[in-house]
Parts: sequence; structure tokens; C-alpha cells
Amino acid sequence: MKPVVIIPARMNSSRLYGKPLADIHGEPMIQHVLRRGLEADLGPVLVAAGDPEIAEALAPTGAHVIVTDPNLASGSDRSHAALASFDPDRIYDVIVNLQGDMPTISPLLLRKAVSVLDDPTFDIVTLATPISDPLNADRTAVVKVAVEPASEDSVPGRAVYFSRLPIPHGAQPLLHHIGLYVYRREALDRFVAAKPSRLERLERLEQLRALTLGLTIGVSVVDASPLGVDTYEDLEEARRQLGLDAGSAS
Repeated sequence: MKPVVIIPARMNSSRLYGKPLADIHGEPMIQHVLRRGLEADLGPVLVAAGDPEIAEALAPTGAHVIVTDPNLASGSDRSHAALASFDPDRIYDVIVNLQGDMPTISPLLLRKAVSVLDDPTFDIVTLATPISDPLNADRTAVVKVAVEPASEDSVPGRAVYFSRLPIPHGAQPLLHHIGLYVYRREALDRFVAAKPSRLERLERLEQLRALTLGLTIGVSVVDASPLGVDTYEDLEEARRQLGLDAGSAS
């Protein structure tokens, strides 16, 4: 496999506008995410920027940034567009779609997700973690995934469905879906070429389009969920966690 890590980012977040450029210890958040991607040491890392401000902020770092059409609907669409520009000869066949709001993600998780594609039956790989807080079972912002077979020995299973509701009924624990995707290139091509499915529109979850297309999504269960920054409170927590990391490193 020849992976490439692509970080889609845009300024127009409904809950925290401009979050890619939010300051975390003197650096924009997108720069922290970029560092996590480089630390994974999987292959080239590029940022698919939906806005020129993001490219300007990263210019001093020398990062490879591709400014994409701001009207693209999703991070997967931005990653696909950036990949077409970066690699027209299709050298890279595995795409790690790393969300631009995960500044604390462990590089080990990125490598773990890519390794799951060693199983040829999976077209896409994602991650999940057990839900320990009962309140999160009913929170619609916490996306759940039903996996078959439900394994307790770290062997990846296959995603059957994703929902904002508690699924599957009776499961203990429920699984919280982590929004990191690793695509085989052909799977990403099929995904972005298809129109949003009915289930995708109902649940507001793009991964349901992949299931509707018949693509298989492998799910690796990990111990803890990386922090996704969606609110100012999340941003403060990211600052706290990265501050602790910096302190322990010194």
C-alpha cells in the first residue's frame, strides 16, 4: 500500500467559525493536526484547504496545501479534489482522511487504521470506541455504529449501520464512531461520484452513502476517542491536553 494523508479543513464551521486557525499555544489548530499526520510517518501529508486563509496561515511551515473549491460538500470531497491535483498519475492508492479538527489524535491511531486495510475485504476503514458515559448514548452529536461481528479481542468488524440513535438495541457497550476514514482509492472515487443517499440525508451521516453503495467499512475498536474540536469548550480542552503534552515532553 502507498498511503497519503489528506487533511480537509474549512473556515465555515457552524459551531466554531474559523476553527482551523484557532490559536493553540501560538500555532493555528490546523498546524497541530498537520504535525500529527507527519508524525504517523505513513507517506506524504497535504492539507485540502477550503479557504485561502488556511493556506496563508500554513505558508511559513512549507506544508503542501491545495486550495479546493469552497462549495464542495464534505471533507471527503475536498480530499478527493486535492488528491486529483496532487497525484494525477494515481501513484497513491490509500487515502487517510484526517479531519482538520483533531489536533490531539495519536499518530498510532492513524497507523492502526491503515493496517486494517491489510484485510482485502474492506474498502474503507474507520475507528470506534466504547461509550462509557450513559448520557452519550442519547446524545445525537455522538454517532454510534453497529458492528458485526461484535468482537472483544481487537479484531476489526464490519460496519452494518451508523446512527445518531443508540444502536444496536441492547448492546453493552455501545460504540462511538470516530470520524477518521481510510479509503482505498477506488472506494473514494465511487463515494464522491455518487449522490447522497436517502439514509444519509435522514441521519445526516455521509458514511451511510458508502454502505448504500455496497462498500464494506472495517471498524477497529480503540480504547479512547481523540478530541474533535467543535465548540469553544472543546478548543479549551485541546489547549489543556496539548499543554500537558508539551510539559511532559520537556
